[in-house]
Amino acid sequence: MASNIFANIFGVISQTLMIYSYILIIRVLLTWFPNLDWSNPILTSVRSITDPYLNIFRGIIPPLGGLDLSPILAFIVLSLSQDILLRLSYTFLNSSFVQYYN
Repeated sequence: MASNIFANIFGVISQTLMIYSYILIIRVLLTWFPNLDWSNPILTSVRSITDPYLNIFRGIIPPLGGLDLSPILAFIVLSLSQDILLRLSYTFLNSSFVQYYN
């Protein structure tokens, strides 16, 4: 029973990271439009949600020729985290399935 709870928790966190990665994609795409009005409440929200995470990687990878490559590393870390959580979710689901039928 407890493994089912852990499976659900890891599944929800994994889905949350997937939604966050979509928001991150939107943020990166918005940087291609330099004339955007960032005072728009929606754009400000997207920026405030994603910039703290991106700033971690901006400190690791400096811009090369004016091109910010930090989102690439940010996506890799986010994807790996999501994959690990999804695998943990399936592991707990399989263990509860085996316990239920044994």
